[in-house]
Amino acid sequence: MTLGGGNRRRGLRIVLPAVIVLVLTAATLAACQPPPPPIDIYSFAGRCNVLKDETSGRFVVRDTLGWTTNPTQSRATPFTLQATALGRYLLYGTGGAMPSVGAGGLVTSTTTPGPTADWAIAASGQRLSFKSVSNNRGLTVTSTGRLGHSTVLEARWSLVPATGCTAFPEVQVNATGTPVRGSSPTAPVRGFVDAHGHIAAFQFLGGEFHCGRPWSPYGVTVALQDCEDHQPNGAGAVAENFFNTGTPVGTHSTQGWPAFDGWPRPESLTHEGTYWKWLERAWRGGQRIIVNLLVQNRALCEIYPLKSSECNDMESARIQAREMFALQDYIDAQFRGPGKGFLRIVRTPAEARRVINDGKLAVVLGIEVSEVLDCGLQNDVPQCTEQDIDAGLDELYAMGVRSVFPIHKFDNALGGTAMDSGATGILVNLGNKYATGRWWQAGPCPAGSETDKTPDNLTSGDRAALQAIFGSVVTPLFSDVPAYGAGPLCNPRGLTPLGAYAVNAMIDRGMLIETDHMSAKARDATLDILEARRYPGGVVSSHSWGGMTSQQRIQDLGGFVAPAAKDTPDFAENWAMARDMQPAGTPFGVGFGSDT
Repeated sequence: MTLGGGNRRRGLRIVLPAVIVLVLTAATLAACQPPPPPIDIYSFAGRCNVLKDETSGRFVVRDTLGWTTNPTQSRATPFTLQATALGRYLLYGTGGAMPSVGAGGLVTSTTTPGPTADWAIAASGQRLSFKSVSNNRGLTVTSTGRLGHSTVLEARWSLVPATGCTAFPEVQVNATGTPVRGSSPTAPVRGFVDAHGHIAAFQFLGGEFHCGRPWSPYGVTVALQDCEDHQPNGAGAVAENFFNTGTPVGTHSTQGWPAFDGWPRPESLTHEGTYWKWLERAWRGGQRIIVNLLVQNRALCEIYPLKSSECNDMESARIQAREMFALQDYIDAQFRGPGKGFLRIVRTPAEARRVINDGKLAVVLGIEVSEVLDCGLQNDVPQCTEQDIDAGLDELYAMGVRSVFPIHKFDNALGGTAMDSGATGILVNLGNKYATGRWWQAGPCPAGSETDKTPDNLTSGDRAALQAIFGSVVTPLFSDVPAYGAGPLCNPRGLTPLGAYAVNAMIDRGMLIETDHMSAKARDATLDILEARRYPGGVVSSHSWGGMTSQQRIQDLGGFVAPAAKDTPDFAENWAMARDMQPAGTPFGVGFGSDT
């Protein structure tokens, strides 16, 4: 007994320390394990998951009444997490059904993408909360096990990888491969340059003139729709018809997504042509820079009968600049995180080089409006001062704008415009009368000078067409319609003292100066300033509105030319001319101006 008891005690003395050591070792190892990584709320974009309530261990399932929970994962509804913004998602379920906030604190089902189906995700530890974008209420589970929304934001959810999701509708890029990256952030770069685009032009003329937009938080079915006033067969598209045919009467198919049998078309000025997936296609095809020009025309916006946003040129530019950064964020969301998208807005040449060497598309912001810096002209009285010019340029620079058209479609306080011909010229001349109090004043061009575009005389049919587009508000403008002689004609207005001040102020800030749309007289004076100050590479002709003489001066300065891409026969000739004019000993490069 004693021996046996002693052996047991000795066994205990031997075994017990081993057990203690073993337990302590496991505890120590557990304590040394790193915590699980935080949840990346951006990583869910485009992926298939089921939604689990960690509080009850049940999964979200669609039923005839909406959404309930079930303990069986295999019965859960798989959701495609469709990003609407960074950290925000539609839960796109089978057949396109989505959880949506409804009345009485319940979550209902909808197949229409919109704010009520839009949820912002936040992480707390290893759980998620979902907050409705429409009412800021949190996703919860009711006492009966159904989905509801509450003022209390609960981190009770998780997303579990799954299969069997319904794909969210989207334009297909149909391109494979990885875009070329540079050997270093400062390596030489190459690729296509679109020096003249209008991605944010869906805000043009008050936001109702343009049909569709380059993206919508709620996808292609919302983004690529024709204008309501064009329905049902395009007969209401009086401005579109006038631009295309010279008469407001006409029809077109209003079918955008998914058939696209009516638009986009290269000649259409009212339909979207820069949807983000089409930009992605261009980037994957080799485009590496696009200059996005913020565009507005206050006069035509004010007299156009439909509008939902600001007409003032500068205020519209502010709105469009914000839209461009929102587009950048939206694309980042589709690529699962800030900075991960293919499109980056750049502010310096060095930043553009880094972006391109990272294999992405560099976007330069510019501005092309007729009353830039609020420098309009009314009855020959400038509407701005030198102080206004400095303040306006400082604001544009802070917004990220680096390229400026001092003059666009109208005469302004900075100088004279190059004028237009055809249906566009008739419409814009009307705007010049409304904005400045005067029709374009055109006369003989000085001997040996470059020419402007010769405006057309307004016919009775033109007046009827303009009244059909704008209504009776334009009738008083026809009281003193001018009669122009045979061309070529030129605008006698050149660069004003305020215009010379603005050009010098842009040089001081290192901004790009666009000479297109300037009258020949104003363009010559601008190039005189650039040459006198030896401003290297800061001048651009982005859609071929100059002549051979001014283009040679631009290229001799180290400037950049980009013939208009839509003028197909002329593009090749302009390309060849740019090549022949390239100064000896410098590399040749030329862009295109899509004006899309």
